[in-house]
Amino acid sequence: MKIDWAALGAVFGVSLVTVLGLVVLFSLGLRAWSARETAREGGGSAALPTAGAAACLLACVTVVLFGIYLIVAG
Repeated sequence: MKIDWAALGAVFGVSLVTVLGLVVLFSLGLRAWSARETAREGGGSAALPTAGAAACLLACVTVVLFGIYLIVAG
């Protein structure tokens, strides 16, 4: 049995970057959602934080669904 260490390292690197990116996107989405609530309580406009939160969380859902697609299609 021969292990292709370069391919294994590439998969590890891509997985690590993807997971870190997904965690950052989710964190930004939660932070924007919190800013939405703060803006609403302060009487300001909550449109921009709401759009930011929706964009970040939608990106997270898209990445997860794409990952499931790659697993099922393969």
